[in-house]
Amino acid sequence: MKLLACVKPVVDLETMSGPHYLGSGASSGGTTCYRINHFDEFALEEGLRIKEAFPGTTLDVITVAPQSAGSALTRGLGMGADRAIHILLEQEGYVSPSVVARLIARRVEGSGYDLILAGVMSEDDMHAQVGPMIAELLSMPVATAVLHQTPIDEGRAVYVEREIEGGEREVLELLLPAVLTVQTGINRPRYPSLSKCLRAKKELPETIHAAAQPAIAPTETLLRVTEPRKLRAGLRLEGAAEEKAASLLAILREKALIPEARHAQP
Repeated sequence: MKLLACVKPVVDLETMSGPHYLGSGASSGGTTCYRINHFDEFALEEGLRIKEAFPGTTLDVITVAPQSAGSALTRGLGMGADRAIHILLEQEGYVSPSVVARLIARRVEGSGYDLILAGVMSEDDMHAQVGPMIAELLSMPVATAVLHQTPIDEGRAVYVEREIEGGEREVLELLLPAVLTVQTGINRPRYPSLSKCLRAKKELPETIHAAAQPAIAPTETLLRVTEPRKLRAGLRLEGAAEEKAASLLAILREKALIPEARHAQP
């Protein structure tokens, strides 16, 4: 089998010096570092498990990102992917899911991938659109929010259990090639091994400059990014610990969250 895992670099919040809101987007500052999107780690791990179960299987990892965010590919190679593909963006900032999906579909069309895996959504934009859009562009069946998958029929189909509303699971069988977007909880992503990390640092990804490709017009435009509004003001309790406890108890009783104490009848 031939597998592809789609990964997205997201801002590592521990290194974020912002964000600085710019009206039409958000800049995270010049010292920001990137890491692989957690949802995509589950998809990558699922691809690695299929690779281990089916000898001869290869797993490629692909990303659409600027040069500064190429660490997601290094992480993918360190976990065990065979090859990395970097669709290089010239500038940082918001990129429409439709543009990302079409850039990936343009690169992988005709490449013979049996199964394309992606996280159910990204941690930053949370669109949950790239995977289904890739499937539509490549005319492949798709299952979203997958919690369990098993290739069946000698690798010609895949058995899938996906999460639906109410905690229920929907069971599907998809003919390959297909696209799966993976939900958290499907597995526990492994840590990259030292030997694979050393190989990842030496191995150069296949680089495709998006600017050199035919232009893709986005189907939607980000108008602005704003901070969440503060809907309620906090209340700070003052005084000693006993006084704070008494004040908190009075507030909770006033809001009927704790019933009034009842005195026992003599």
